[in-house]
Amino acid sequence: LCAIKDVFSNRIVGYCIDTRMKSRLAVTALENAVARREDVDGCILHTDRGSQFRSRKFVQALDRHRMAGSTGRVGAAGDNAAMESCFSLLQKNVLDRRSWTTREELRIAIVTWIERTYHRRRRQATLGRLTPIEYETVMTTPALQAA
Repeated sequence: LCAIKDVFSNRIVGYCIDTRMKSRLAVTALENAVARREDVDGCILHTDRGSQFRSRKFVQALDRHRMAGSTGRVGAAGDNAAMESCFSLLQKNVLDRRSWTTREELRIAIVTWIERTYHRRRRQATLGRLTPIEYETVMTTPALQAA
């Protein structure tokens, strides 16, 4: 799983699941995030030092969307704490719950957890006890945009 989190709302805005962590996986997750957010010009995408995020294909995708890349320091897991926290929840709430018979069964469970549980049911203290979807809805209403 390669996932991209919007730290404004803690929403997973792009992700891709495959059998190997390759540059194509990271590029697809980025393209999914861009499709969901549309106007990403100038956004900063923070990653760890994985080779998939330093690949020519990924860097070209960032450039194509006029995004800036930011990479964490070597051995500093806290640099990517927002994403590590999400992966920890996924591990606890999906991966460790039972044995998975097929990759497809696990893929469906991961997508369901992200789209239904994490985005729509899991209230987060940092968002004022709202879910990521609720927070985005509240923060993007026309009345707030005018303020």
